[in-house]
Amino acid sequence: MIRVYEKTTCTTCRRLATLLDERGVAFDRVDYHVDPLSEDEIRALVHKTGEPASALLRRKEPAFKDLGLDSGDHSDDEVIALMAEHPALLQRPIVEAGDRAVLARPPERVLELL
Repeated sequence: MIRVYEKTTCTTCRRLATLLDERGVAFDRVDYHVDPLSEDEIRALVHKTGEPASALLRRKEPAFKDLGLDSGDHSDDEVIALMAEHPALLQRPIVEAGDRAVLARPPERVLELL
């Protein structure tokens, strides 16, 4: 089963849902702005991407600069804790399938999991 972590008002998230629907792919949706993810859930997603936590940061969010994340001097654990505290910092959409996950920006990146 595929799980999509999204924000329902996000244009890229809607484009991803359309792409999956057009291919007949069933998926669960998690709006992490409504149901925030725990540090452990974010850590598991980061691990599944094979990327550092900073790769999943929304750099255009005001909190990114306000929290000093633009300095690049934070460990994965610090970044993950801040994402859990400030869900807007987590990039979207993230697609999880089993033991793998991708940041679906652009949405076609989901094809790596299919």
